Amino acid sequence: MYVSEAVKSRFSCRAFTEKPVSKELIKEILDVAKQAPSGGNLQPWHIHAISGKKLDQIVSDIESKITDMPMGEKTEYDVYPPNLWEPYRSRRFKCGEDLYKSINIPREDKGARLNQLAKNLCFFGAPVGLFVYIDRKMGPPQWSDVGMFLQTIMLIAREKGLHSCAQEAWAMWHSTVNKHLVVDNTFMLFCGMGIGYADENHPINSWRTDREAVDDFTTFYGFEK
Repeated sequence: MYVSEAVKSRFSCRAFTEKPVSKELIKEILDVAKQAPSGGNLQPWHIHAISGKKLDQIVSDIESKITDMPMGEKTEYDVYPPNLWEPYRSRRFKCGEDLYKSINIPREDKGARLNQLAKNLCFFGAPVGLFVYIDRKMGPPQWSDVGMFLQTIMLIAREKGLHSCAQEAWAMWHSTVNKHLVVDNTFMLFCGMGIGYADENHPINSWRTDREAVDDFTTFYGFEK
């Protein structure tokens, strides 16, 4: 698979099959993804790869709390800037509306929307979950390095026939997740990522987010002959 094919076929998978993914395959993906660039070669990421009973324990723990805490614990960082402005607010709004439309959940059905949101916290049924941590003393440049690392994981996963979904929703449950893992307090939970085989027949996997035209987000200089 060409890199461009991996980029174009990647999407945030929100329904996975039960087909297992081996530790060896996850390790192979991470072994390639570790070549992602980072300023000064700091490699500011740390991964906890979870499957099987350990994953079930984490999911079960959160399920026992989610009725009383539907929005989880307070995140340690702002997932989105406060009072999101245009055009970003409209992009986020349309993304959500298109997602719920694909599974026939109307805006007024708050209960069904919360139930769908809760599916983040079982990795949408993925057999493998990655919890991605960053040293809490790191700054924006290192956070961008982690983003490049995550993108590389997702593209290598596509090469292997897998799909993925990066999920900042896990940051809402950092204390609960940390309880199940061996995590030094110097590290902060940035996000989770589900990895597995996509359920190609599920309608939620049939839609794609809109993307702006290149000329709308790029200013070119000096290319004229």
